[in-house]
Amino acid sequence: MVIEEVVNHVRDIDEQALNNYQIEKVYLENSDLLKRIQRVTTDHNKEIGIKLKDGKNLQVGDVLYQDDANLIMVDVLPEDLLVIYPRNLNEMGDIAHQLGNRHLPAQFRDGTMVIQYDYLVEELLQNIGIPFSRETEKVEQAFRHVGHSHG
Repeated sequence: MVIEEVVNHVRDIDEQALNNYQIEKVYLENSDLLKRIQRVTTDHNKEIGIKLKDGKNLQVGDVLYQDDANLIMVDVLPEDLLVIYPRNLNEMGDIAHQLGNRHLPAQFRDGTMVIQYDYLVEELLQNIGIPFSRETEKVEQAFRHVGHSHG
């Protein structure tokens, strides 16, 4: 089976109707959400190809296949993360500058900065005294690298 478009999103399916489906999940690495073409295996061991036509990125909850009884949806695997808790704007600016110089993609939520685990950044945070924690959790949006060169 080759999937060429996302057919639905689970948030658009009534919760009671969702209970009537046999749900299979495709578990992806965070970075795989950005891939238009890939071969994946569902949690029921069904192999499918994904070749998205419209250039849209995959999202957690995207429905790749749906019929009257079955549904295949996208989910992500948990990530090893650093969650950074700057105490003020100066700390946020300092760490954002440091991470920007390393071209590390970050996500922001509720006053925290979230990045994929990097032992060098962990060491940096310890050295400059900015609070952080190392956590394993699902991140529903892909970490995006911003194209840039120092030329």
